[in-house]
Amino acid sequence: MLVVDAMNVIGCRPDGWWSDRYGALARLVEDLDSAGVPALVIADGAPVPGLPSGRYGPVELAYASRRGPNAADDRIAQEVASMDDPSAATVVTSDRDLARRVRRSGGVVVGARAFRDRLDHRLG
Repeated sequence: MLVVDAMNVIGCRPDGWWSDRYGALARLVEDLDSAGVPALVIADGAPVPGLPSGRYGPVELAYASRRGPNAADDRIAQEVASMDDPSAATVVTSDRDLARRVRRSGGVVVGARAFRDRLDHRLG
């Protein structure tokens, strides 16, 4: 299972995402869906209007279950730790602490920028 730290992927390149965080999340979900990439995308903050938690093609979007620092990171780490086979999880993040937690549970980590570059290439 691919688990995506949404803000890490969104923030890995300076494309103006900070002026439209909601739009950036919607574009990430749309890009993953268009590329046919099955993934669990976990985002920080309150649900984006018009983009509630749920399934969008092969993409499942979820929001952190609480507010505050590291909320999405904690949810991602919990998701991986609760899997029957955490070694089947690949987490996309560039957050060192989250990467350490995921690896300790047995999961694999891929950097956000490398993942975004591969996704862009796939979208052509």
